[in-house]
Amino acid sequence: MHSTHGMGYAEYNRTLDNRLEVENSRQKDYETSQKIVEQFING
Repeated sequence: MHSTHGMGYAEYNRTLDNRLEVENSRQKDYETSQKIVEQFING
């Protein structure tokens, strides 16, 4: 988690703002990966 989001689990868990920041980042990464897969499948 630290290398990906720049904070450890304790810091992530400390505040809601930290959790929302990480979860929003994860969502963006997921959506980006889904677009790449879709492009790969559809050529």
